[in-house]
Amino acid sequence: MGIFHHFMNLKAVYIHWGWFQISVTNLIVVLAMLLIFGLALVLPFPGNKKKDQK
Repeated sequence: MGIFHHFMNLKAVYIHWGWFQISVTNLIVVLAMLLIFGLALVLPFPGNKKKDQK
């Protein structure tokens, strides 16, 4: 079973804010996806550099 067996049996921790409720694990996943999306908008594509045209 290993290490994952222990973590799969733990209770989820939830954050309550008014009517909004989310588990800490899901919040981390959502924040990571937003970070990756933001970086994809800001960072340039590799190989998108203009070459000198003669």
